[in-house]
Amino acid sequence: MAGLGKGRIEALTDGIFATAMTVLVISLSVPVVSAPQLSTELVVDLKSLFPTVLGYVISFVVLAAYWVRHHNMFHYIAKVDSRLLWLNILFLLTVGFIPFSTALIGRYPLTRIPVIIYGSNLIGTGLSLQALWVYSANRNQLIATTLSERAVARANILMLIGPVGYAAAIILAFINTELSLAIYTIIPVFYIFLGLRRRHPTLRPHIESSPKK
Repeated sequence: MAGLGKGRIEALTDGIFATAMTVLVISLSVPVVSAPQLSTELVVDLKSLFPTVLGYVISFVVLAAYWVRHHNMFHYIAKVDSRLLWLNILFLLTVGFIPFSTALIGRYPLTRIPVIIYGSNLIGTGLSLQALWVYSANRNQLIATTLSERAVARANILMLIGPVGYAAAIILAFINTELSLAIYTIIPVFYIFLGLRRRHPTLRPHIESSPKK
């Protein structure tokens, strides 16, 4: 796209992620208790904040994992066009919604509707990022032209694990919302573990180039 380099897209993306990560902590409020019963009431209020704190930690790690994947992806993208630009904006739209869905699930952690909304948000984020990758690969806009079809397909499968897992969590919400929360916790940890296993920083968490002939 004339006049627009990928650097500006990356700068906007970094800004949105930084804002979303910062807004997450706003949902955490320091308990206000009376002085005579400070210790007792404070402990009770802090316990009541546990779901909110857990939601903050999970969503912060989720955002970090998505940011890393977006960063790794754009390592290979050499140029952009209008469709790629809007796909990235769609991705950022879902990222910007995460603080709201996090606050909702933090306030009502075992209620089905917030659990479903949170999972739907993460599904949208995962699929929009995957659409960005698929479009870039199919349009031959990757800077690493030696990427094999096998590497691209493997990246697609690994990226799809998140949305599939979150869809399973939504289904489980009709049975047991605690199981859904467990899945929301496990998936970002899985991606972090996957990323740490990669030695080359530009290939984490799931992209490999084909061997040179």
